Amino acid sequence: MNVPQNLKFTQNHEWIRVEGDFAFIGITDYAQSNLGDIVFLEIETVGETLAKGEAFGNIEAVKAVEELYMPVSGEVLEINPALETSPEVVNKDPYGEGWMLKIKVIDSSELSTLLDAAAYAKLIG
Repeated sequence: MNVPQNLKFTQNHEWIRVEGDFAFIGITDYAQSNLGDIVFLEIETVGETLAKGEAFGNIEAVKAVEELYMPVSGEVLEINPALETSPEVVNKDPYGEGWMLKIKVIDSSELSTLLDAAAYAKLIG
């Protein structure tokens, strides 16, 4: 499984990439692989401020429907528009074109509670 060194991870298999005061969020390669072919994303939280651990949407795949959780608290600024018509991009490029949310990070100290690449790799075995 691909576990990029420049990201932080949750135990629920979300990733976050911080760029200044903003961050991008998606699901990991491990998560998309276990879910199978992704067919639909329901994310309707633009403009909302969500707490760390709060659900920001749902992902539907051939095998299951799962909730998606915020790695850190933040204001949802944007949902990846490409996923509306092509949710399978998450399967093809989960860490790049398959990002789900762009947020404004509210409390950057919460980032220290997340897993680094080595810890996440150990979690998924």
